Amino acid sequence: MNIMIVGVGGQGTLLASRILGNTVINEGFDVKVSEVHGMSQRGGSVVTYVKFGDKVFSPVIDKGEADIILAFEMLEAYRAMPFLKKGGKMIVNNQKINPMPVIIGATEYPENIGDKLRENIDLTEVEALEIAKEAGNSKAVNVVLIGVMAKNTDIAYEKWVETIKTTVPEKFLDVNLKAFEMGYNL
Repeated sequence: MNIMIVGVGGQGTLLASRILGNTVINEGFDVKVSEVHGMSQRGGSVVTYVKFGDKVFSPVIDKGEADIILAFEMLEAYRAMPFLKKGGKMIVNNQKINPMPVIIGATEYPENIGDKLRENIDLTEVEALEIAKEAGNSKAVNVVLIGVMAKNTDIAYEKWVETIKTTVPEKFLDVNLKAFEMGYNL
């Protein structure tokens, strides 16, 4: 299974990859994770590859190989689209975060990204920011999306919850468990 997690710096893509990786390790799979950071401290692209199976030799996911793309932001989803394999699934937070060229006025944020994605792929668009706020913290977007993705796996709900309890810091645990549950039950 090849899963790409894409977003911008500060959105929690790395925590999401740890939750995913730890969950599938606990299920007995061989797991490889690779992180690619752009200007993540400045809101740049962050991409994480998570591959798991009986035996995995490389963490890198090439174009046309991702079974699932978990996208934390619309433009990052659009950039990642070529990596999705035919028949793959993309789960996207419908949030838009302006990249630096848009902020400085050098270009405009592309319009109708959701429509362009829907034309070509199996897309689940989620208002993850609103759900995270309802759960108690806007930074829980990552765990909302993990919840949506988890529902599409064969791994039991309880296994995901166990991993969240051992991966998320105690002071953020309650809000993240609520965010996961809300995403899972969408």
